[in-house]
Amino acid sequence: MAEPLLISYGSSSYEKKNGRDTLPHLFDAISDCLGRAGLFPGDVDGLALASFTYPPGNVITLAEHLDMRLRWAEDGSFGGASGVVAVGRAADQIRLGHARCILCVAGDAFTTGSHEKLLEDFTPALSEHLGPHGFGGANGVLAPLQTRHAALYGTRRDQLGRLCVTQRRHAMLNPNALFQTPLTLDEFLEARVIAEPFHLYDCVMPCSGAEAVLVVADDIAASIGRPGVRVVATREMHNASPGQLSEFSAGWEVIGEELWAATGRQPGDMDFAQLYDDYPIVVGLQLEGYGFCGRGECGSYLEKTDVSNWGELPLNTGGGQLSVGQAGAGGAMIHLVEAVQQLQHEAGERQVAGAQRGLVSGYGLVSYGKGLCTAATVLERLDS
Repeated sequence: MAEPLLISYGSSSYEKKNGRDTLPHLFDAISDCLGRAGLFPGDVDGLALASFTYPPGNVITLAEHLDMRLRWAEDGSFGGASGVVAVGRAADQIRLGHARCILCVAGDAFTTGSHEKLLEDFTPALSEHLGPHGFGGANGVLAPLQTRHAALYGTRRDQLGRLCVTQRRHAMLNPNALFQTPLTLDEFLEARVIAEPFHLYDCVMPCSGAEAVLVVADDIAASIGRPGVRVVATREMHNASPGQLSEFSAGWEVIGEELWAATGRQPGDMDFAQLYDDYPIVVGLQLEGYGFCGRGECGSYLEKTDVSNWGELPLNTGGGQLSVGQAGAGGAMIHLVEAVQQLQHEAGERQVAGAQRGLVSGYGLVSYGKGLCTAATVLERLDS
């Protein structure tokens, strides 16, 4: 049985007002990823795509554009969980022998207006019940989670803001990040209100871009000679709380326990965590759910713990979506690209010293009061 290994990554340039369509961004990320591995589109026999703005094109028409002959393909429909889901399923396909070289790519091209329109129509619940009342999009759906967490556990905005300030430091070392100026805690706290308690820097900035990673069988990886990254274990869960309108958890506790059992690792064994970050409170809830801190303790954890790349738990080491930008479905892949780069020790000034393993999560497809999809994977450098 072949062992699946991540061996390459690629990104397009993130853009705010360039006007390029989605397809050029996908092409750029794919070219960067394959070029780094010394491969060509014809070497790929599996393809996973996640994009909100590429339709009516799909994963098969993208393969047609690239002259790829596929043995396996998947169109991701899991929002911000799509990237982790794709890598986990790609690894399974390689273990089963159904494909040997699988490219996972995600990206979109957005303006602020087109992004708002997408969010209003994101799911039937939003378009039919919330959008007509001016309540569409993730801001209004997820803001009450932070309000309730604060009421129950005393979580403060200044505690969550420390995460945003730290991620901005990371982003300033990432040449692809759209935010390249420091963010102070006072600036975070005093920014204009978007959807109480969310202020400007609690929210991701929509932009255009794409990300890609490459999963191959171990013999292909050996022939290429780049550092290999094991997909040690992956778990996914969808609609974790049937019948519930708003929940702190999206199944993180369940899949976290399964991941730690499957890998023989614990949260303290992770050299970094790349946690899906559409809002700081979502990162906080994942810190609790995956066991980095106790229930209700994310605020105090972020206040007391150095989560910089040089600290106790390097968190979102490339700046995350909050400071790099959210390229639609590309946000599902941005943390995977950063994780592979870190584990291949190619992150330059933001490199976590001696990084050997880490947790990567995805979360999304926001509906009425909650995100419906979540996934996580533990990745490990081959020589660890």
